[in-house]
Amino acid sequence: MKFDNPEYFNSRELSWLDFDSRVLDEANDTNNPLLERLRFLGITQSNLDEFFNIRVASLHKLVAVNYEQPDAAGLTPAQQLKGVSKKAHHLVDTQYNILFNELLPQLAKKNIHMLKMDQLSNRQIDFLDDYFHQKLYPVLTPLAVDVSRPFPFIANNTLNIALIITKKGQNEQESFATVQVPDVFSRVIKLPDASNDFILLEEVIKHYAGELFVGYTAHDMACFRVTRDMDIEADEDTSDLMREIKHELRQRERGQVMRLEIESSMSNQLRNRLIKEYQLDDDAIYVVDGPIDLTLVSKWIKQVQRHNNLLFDKFTPYFPTPLQDESMFDAISKSDVFVHHPYDSFQPVLNFIDQAANDPDTLAIKMTLYRVSPNSPIIRSLKHAAQNGKQVTALVELKARFDEANNLHWADELERAGCHVIYGLVGLKVHSKLTLIVRKEADGIKRYMHMGTGNYNDVTARLYTDMGIFTDNQEMGIDATNIFNMLSGFSEPPYFHKLTISPNGIRNYLMERIDDEIENVKAGKKGLVKMKMNSLSDTTIIKKLYEASAAGVKIDLIVRGICNLRVGIKGVSDNITVHSLVGQLLEHSRIYYFYADGEEKVFLSSADLMKRNLSRRVELLFPILQDDIREHIIQIYDILWDDNVKTRVLQPDDSWPHIAQNGAEPLNAQSFLIKNRKRIANALFKKDFGSSAKKKTTKFMPIRNHNGRKL
Repeated sequence: MKFDNPEYFNSRELSWLDFDSRVLDEANDTNNPLLERLRFLGITQSNLDEFFNIRVASLHKLVAVNYEQPDAAGLTPAQQLKGVSKKAHHLVDTQYNILFNELLPQLAKKNIHMLKMDQLSNRQIDFLDDYFHQKLYPVLTPLAVDVSRPFPFIANNTLNIALIITKKGQNEQESFATVQVPDVFSRVIKLPDASNDFILLEEVIKHYAGELFVGYTAHDMACFRVTRDMDIEADEDTSDLMREIKHELRQRERGQVMRLEIESSMSNQLRNRLIKEYQLDDDAIYVVDGPIDLTLVSKWIKQVQRHNNLLFDKFTPYFPTPLQDESMFDAISKSDVFVHHPYDSFQPVLNFIDQAANDPDTLAIKMTLYRVSPNSPIIRSLKHAAQNGKQVTALVELKARFDEANNLHWADELERAGCHVIYGLVGLKVHSKLTLIVRKEADGIKRYMHMGTGNYNDVTARLYTDMGIFTDNQEMGIDATNIFNMLSGFSEPPYFHKLTISPNGIRNYLMERIDDEIENVKAGKKGLVKMKMNSLSDTTIIKKLYEASAAGVKIDLIVRGICNLRVGIKGVSDNITVHSLVGQLLEHSRIYYFYADGEEKVFLSSADLMKRNLSRRVELLFPILQDDIREHIIQIYDILWDDNVKTRVLQPDDSWPHIAQNGAEPLNAQSFLIKNRKRIANALFKKDFGSSAKKKTTKFMPIRNHNGRKL
């Protein structure tokens, strides 16, 4: 049976917009704290901006060269753009409906107000008058357009005010002008006289705009913003990739305009001027009723004087006592160590690198870095290690999207400190999360590793759910050594003992495991696959899942974002169920489980099941070999699967309604894991933590309600 019928697949781009709609649902969910609802609104804006920067830009490039090859769902790039426009316009309309009809009225009830100039007290007006003349005025740059002044360059996603200026006494002579809203000031200004009164920076600039054009009258003022093609197309065959990336970063800012956002109050005269300048069709114009660029809410939230119950409760990640009382090397020598961020602290990862940097027995540290924080303690530790005479090798991926400039900076810093820096591979992004530490010990050379599903970023580790393993398994250590030799040189290992890498290796390996489940079902045995990932769009993998479903294998998938697979197709996907969990934390871990005739094989990975990850990136898939950790991860997966508060379930019509509770007690999996993080972690860190842990299976049993259902 063939499984390549276009009706069996969703479009990747349209599926992504469905995901952003699920995020937007959280802004409309009255069970979320009010300011968190506002934050979700801002997240959807940020998501949509990047979508236009990259995905919409890519579709436009394909259309421009008359590329008409359809995607797996049978849609040409031009058809995809039409579908994107329809969904994106609906999404934007929904954003502003939620803002004005739900969030702002609820905020007003809490005496939190975003005001206009005509709503201010005399003292607040005096405050803003001083603010404008003393701070804003010297920074603002009015830009008029006439025969001697060309239309100014408008940078990507900057907020600008378009206006008409008329020379006093000569009303028939009108000119177009712009003023950029400077991003060196907070866009949200906190006002005096009340604890939570605010005004937007652009409202102040509009009010005083006439002072920027002496001798002219300014009118017809309205904000606009352009979103440009921000994808980097560096020639990776260049002899100096770093120089090429720097060049492309400068060029990127001048990419073609993909979207024009304008305030609904903008006059036709201004609107037509902008449309003519950027040569846009109607699909690229987004008219909004409120403030442009809703990412401003993050700045607003930070300034609000706190009220009870307006934000999620803060929690401190659990740092298991055994990992505080002894060195990471001693702990790992006794047992593999599992961490589940942000429920478990990221500090063990930082300590692992820092202790190696200061450890006299450490000979070498090798590490892949895809995204790190702007003030990364890991970078400091690696520099310190090099200064201490350790051999430090860091692969810094210069092509990490929107982190290119940050990674260029860190690559330069590491090189200056004496580290060996690798800038990625030609044609491939290195997305794996792998650290190898080589130590000289009494019985010889020993390797210690950390492998994870998330970036070595101490900031996002507080917000993203990720899993990691520390191990001294020597077969894995040999594999890790071979991986780094492959990355730094021309070594091509003939095989790997335990680890699996992409390109291609992970796809083939997972398909073999799925084939095993198919064979078990054909032999009259149980077949079961469980997977958790951010995105599922690889056509080859989806067809293999269809084949398994058609054979009778039960397949449970947790897919946070893009999902090109369709459910409910008779004889094809009857046995596939897809959940999507969007909540307080961003689900980022990747788990791949196979029943394997009762052996229950579990793998963690840096890779989502997307063509780019499996074919064009260096990714890592690693097995969980220790029984208690494997059981622990399975139980965490089951808790996530049992969530009936934040989970949505994919339907045959491609909708994503919330899962039906059917009288069961509510279970918010993330809240449960936060509240029970210490007890859950201690299931693996008992008082008898020691050498026997490798043999002993420690089960964490979730609380059960009176019906016996796991919670």
